[in-house]
Amino acid sequence: MTYSFSKNSLNQLMTCDERLIRVAKKAIQYSKYDFGISEGLRTKERQNVLVRQGKSKTFNSRHLANEDGKSEALDFKVYVNGKVSWDIKHFRPVMQAFIRAAIEEGVQIEFGGLWESFVDGPHVQLRKD
Repeated sequence: MTYSFSKNSLNQLMTCDERLIRVAKKAIQYSKYDFGISEGLRTKERQNVLVRQGKSKTFNSRHLANEDGKSEALDFKVYVNGKVSWDIKHFRPVMQAFIRAAIEEGVQIEFGGLWESFVDGPHVQLRKD
């Protein structure tokens, strides 16, 4: 089955760097699970709230605007049987779709679900050069 992004997901995605947009649009075609983009660009105020809540560990998030005013990170949510799942086991197959798409697009990405210091399963970001 091929999935597509909702209007809300597309609105979030359009706040991202064009490389992430290309990768995400291709990844949704390859994913075995439906997924949506829950967040792209964040304000500093929102980032501060997320750090205070323990949902982020940095005030210098890649979700904050780069020099072009775009986010270099996105968060996704996975749908399983029509319901949102936050289980890491559902994130990994979606990330495999992201990796395949990134390779095809020539874009280097990182998956927060593989971080050791803070596991951030639904997080994808451009790898710093």
